[in-house]
Amino acid sequence: MSAPTREPLTGTLIFERGAPESRCVESPALDVPDVSLSDVLSGRQRTEPPVLPHVTEVEIARHYERLASANFGVDSGFYPLGSCTMKYNPKIDEWACRLPGFAGLHPYQPPATVQGALELMWELQEALAEIAGLPAVTLQPAAGAHGELTGLLAIRAYHTANGDPRARVLVPDSAHGTNPATVAMCGYEVVQVPSDERGGVDVAALNTLLDTDVAAIMLTNPNTLGLFDENILEITAAVHAVGALAYCDGANLNAILGKSRPGDMGFDALHINLHKTFATPHGGGGPGSGPVAVSDALAPYLPGPVVARAADGVFSLVTPERSIGRVRSFVGNFGVLVRAYAYIRAVGGSGLTEVAEQAVLSANYLKELLRDVWPLPYDRVCKHEFVLSGGRMRKQTGVRTLDVAKRLLDYGIHPPTIYFPLIVEEALMIEPTETESKETLDRFAGVLRTIAAEAAEDAGLLQGAPYSTPVRRLDEAAAVKRPDLAWVPPEGAPG
Repeated sequence: MSAPTREPLTGTLIFERGAPESRCVESPALDVPDVSLSDVLSGRQRTEPPVLPHVTEVEIARHYERLASANFGVDSGFYPLGSCTMKYNPKIDEWACRLPGFAGLHPYQPPATVQGALELMWELQEALAEIAGLPAVTLQPAAGAHGELTGLLAIRAYHTANGDPRARVLVPDSAHGTNPATVAMCGYEVVQVPSDERGGVDVAALNTLLDTDVAAIMLTNPNTLGLFDENILEITAAVHAVGALAYCDGANLNAILGKSRPGDMGFDALHINLHKTFATPHGGGGPGSGPVAVSDALAPYLPGPVVARAADGVFSLVTPERSIGRVRSFVGNFGVLVRAYAYIRAVGGSGLTEVAEQAVLSANYLKELLRDVWPLPYDRVCKHEFVLSGGRMRKQTGVRTLDVAKRLLDYGIHPPTIYFPLIVEEALMIEPTETESKETLDRFAGVLRTIAAEAAEDAGLLQGAPYSTPVRRLDEAAAVKRPDLAWVPPEGAPG
């Protein structure tokens, strides 16, 4: 299998196109009193016209169409980004959130005028509570990490109200990077818990760390290795035995929908990424929504408002009695709530179970196709994702996982997550999701096998990749620290 011979996306900047006589706007005649600008601006006006492109409307349209074609998304190709569930999102959910009765609402309208929106949110709260196995839900948090912060703040408020503030939170070494960051933001000490040889929490090590100064444990189940922790009931029981609480990072909820519930595993709090699990296009910073489901003990501390239904069927916004206060403006990201509600209603309860089953089947199918090329550090049945190691390839050929990721771009495939989790050398973290066909998975596996052969034959080919993208390999560290976001016109450029 050879990489497609696609021409790189090149061309001039819009500032370099057109001609002085080109235009697409005719300014209307001045219809206000002719007041001298120099009097109004008092010397602040520019002395030369701005350097703007002189282009026609068709040139503008083609320019932005060209830029749009350079973007990669799940609608344009396979996006096996481990830990992020970049699955296809049904377009009917987009239609639903744009219905005038939803899109035209104002968040400050009186509750009596938005009963339909409140009913949707109440029903979504109830559905998420059932999925989570926890009785109370807030829809306010704006994303997963924001949900983590919300849940841990509620846990802190709970301990403080009981006169037992505590000082430490336990975090497994395979945790999402946001977990220890959230712990630190909430003023706790981060204590790392090692993994055992099966890829789960080392229970013996956990027991040595548990005492009455531990406020909570934050863990993901299934974890970031894509593995369901076989000892989860023992873990949460041990945490509760010292008066601590158990927080579940819900980023991997896609794997267990309708099959198991975090509340039944002993968790006291769970954030749910609606934009991963329940169909909202995401990436690039948004949009997102991270509702938090909690136990009865934590329900009084949830941020307000939450939606309540009275006996007569009237919906209202209420604030829990010991609320930690708002964590976001209004009631949350309403457009995402509508998408998630539409998705859940369309798929249905049995459909959600099929989502998990298909996601797990796809991941295990891919894992078996690739395990002879890249070593599998934890050789177990996985859930929705799995992690391979490129350590052997690097030792034998000098090709790094980063090189493999860049070469995938030449085959029109978005790279999977790399170098995470940190406990796997040269990690390749792959999540196919439940929405990709067997043909797509077969092609992806074939491309990865081809790239492995290329690495053995010509390491330089991969180390120079990509070859067909708008830009070649960038200095990613420098791009983060010193981004160059502005075009500076050359000296003497026409205005």
